[in-house]
Amino acid sequence: MDKKPLEGLLVLEFSQFMAGPTAGLRLADLGARVVKIERPGMGEGGRQIAIKNIFVDDSSLVFHTINRNKESYAANLKDDSDLAAIKRLIKQADVITHNFRPGVMEKIGLDYESVKSLNSKIIYATVTGYGNEGPWAKKPGQDLLVQSLSGLAWLSGSDQDGPVPFGLAVVDMYCATHLTQGILAALLKRSRTKQSVLVEVSLLESVLDMQFEVLTTHFNDGRKLPKRSAVRGGAHAYLSAPYGVYKTSDGYLALAMGNVQKIAEIVGLPSERYRDASAWFSKRDQILQEFNDALLQKTTNEWTGILEAAGIWCGPVNDYHRFFQEEGFLRAGMTQEVALQDGTKLKTTRSVYYIDGAPLYADRPAPKVGQDNEKIVNDYLVD
Repeated sequence: MDKKPLEGLLVLEFSQFMAGPTAGLRLADLGARVVKIERPGMGEGGRQIAIKNIFVDDSSLVFHTINRNKESYAANLKDDSDLAAIKRLIKQADVITHNFRPGVMEKIGLDYESVKSLNSKIIYATVTGYGNEGPWAKKPGQDLLVQSLSGLAWLSGSDQDGPVPFGLAVVDMYCATHLTQGILAALLKRSRTKQSVLVEVSLLESVLDMQFEVLTTHFNDGRKLPKRSAVRGGAHAYLSAPYGVYKTSDGYLALAMGNVQKIAEIVGLPSERYRDASAWFSKRDQILQEFNDALLQKTTNEWTGILEAAGIWCGPVNDYHRFFQEEGFLRAGMTQEVALQDGTKLKTTRSVYYIDGAPLYADRPAPKVGQDNEKIVNDYLVD
């Protein structure tokens, strides 16, 4: 493959935990040289946050999934000589990212205006929880808290469940995508203006953008609250039947948007009962329950074959064991092995990008704290 799109760019990553480092991962996958600036010894906080308390090669498993293909430079930002070295690196960098609380970078002289005085072409990209100013500026920006505060937790599950948060750090991931997009846009702007660009995103604004379709509906529908289905399996508070997940004789079947009358006829229900399309939402729960009763009569595979042949959008509801056996998953080639520095191997996902028709694989493991200090000094700090 030819050179990756971002080869030659130097990114200094002061970011910790999830959103900022995930954006750094995307930039590294695309060819940028991403250097994590970490505290000596313990490194960044994400090294200690483990999923299921799994640690490998001295750091948490989740740290390895987010920080492969990067380098580590250990520096004490409260030490004058270390800070002076960081400033010399900044003078040669293209991008820096951080997610420190408002005021932290100002105290050590690495706020945007100070950094811009060191490097007039820097892309300065920040992640906050709720913005730099306002009543929430000092609140902890954590995924579950933002999901809960923003109303997102009332969109999943059924109406008797109470709030149901997502089972993954969805706000962090969405915010990371926004940060990556902002950085790439800023690089394009800099190529025209030859000037620095400030990029700012927040978890709050990202979670609102995630909900733009339902918020727009809420604002223009008398500000009525989302009404989740009373029937388990209803998959969207604002969509009519048949949208949802149904029990079959041996598993579950997902039905996406479709003509309720047509589906009713296929599954053996009297189609005339569902002629009125306006009732597909007002009587959504009744229809979901009636479809549930009908779909229990056959297996998921039987229904999938029948419904797909009729042009109905449907599919099985897989767990991971079943999904990983599907030909579509196998053909996607979305996994790779990373050889860790302690000799063990970590199976993980690859980059999502295809460039010039080929997928991007980057199997360099996450670095140990300060592992690349000597190399970075030789490359950037030796006169």
